[in-house]
Amino acid sequence: METRPSAVKTSLLTGFTLIAFAANSLFTRTALGGGSIDAASFVSIRLASGAVMLLAITQQKKSLSITKRSWTAALMLFLYAIAFSFSYLKLAAGTGALIQFGTVQITMILVALKKGEKPSLSEWVGLALAMAGLIYLVSPGLEAPPVTGSILMITAGIAWGFYSLLGRGSMQPVVSTMNNFVWAVPLALGVSLVSLPSLHLSWNGVILAVLSGAITSGIGYALWYAALRGLTATRAATVQLSVPVLVAVGGILFLQEALSVRLMLSSLMVLGGVGLAVLSRER
Repeated sequence: METRPSAVKTSLLTGFTLIAFAANSLFTRTALGGGSIDAASFVSIRLASGAVMLLAITQQKKSLSITKRSWTAALMLFLYAIAFSFSYLKLAAGTGALIQFGTVQITMILVALKKGEKPSLSEWVGLALAMAGLIYLVSPGLEAPPVTGSILMITAGIAWGFYSLLGRGSMQPVVSTMNNFVWAVPLALGVSLVSLPSLHLSWNGVILAVLSGAITSGIGYALWYAALRGLTATRAATVQLSVPVLVAVGGILFLQEALSVRLMLSSLMVLGGVGLAVLSRER
């Protein structure tokens, strides 16, 4: 019989992972926006550090396995990580987080709807508002983020949405996350080989990649998989709405990023719309 974590434990796990998600955006933007490391190397070091950390924690090399589900999760993790990193060559931390997690919520909700949930009028209105907010954020204009960076971050958001949905069925979250990271590393190394002409490393960039991989990704994602066992899909989508706010505040405080009117308005539209849709589904 499946044993789910208590409400207090789930809350603590969720709180840590939300901070880890925000820290990942800030670490990545700091490393790549400052030119401390090339994007392909950052991804490879990040995923390899996460794999090493999780292997050290589990000490269960025999648990390494490749199934259709684990391969799909590893592929989604790789796709998220590579698109996420390359997008932050162009995007500000707050803008990137809003695009990513707005896309994550829409992806998770649409998948749930496809599985047979019947949407209410307020749910449709919420989804429409959230999509309109994302379209407004990335639409042409003086304050619009770069198109390429936006498309890459939308891709990262879709991949992370599916990665989270796959994690809800994990009975061994740390072992599952270890498998995901281990099998994603060869894919990342392949991108690094192709990108050798752009290779650029510095101690600052490497340290940020290791911190992002070992701590906020490796441990953070394992705890996220553990938290997902105590969260419904609706609540899993809801709690992530706070991440863009945390990242935007962190970007302003630590990276001296500006808070534009477009970002403020699109944030209200995306977070408000997804919140309306999620709360409607919960009721």
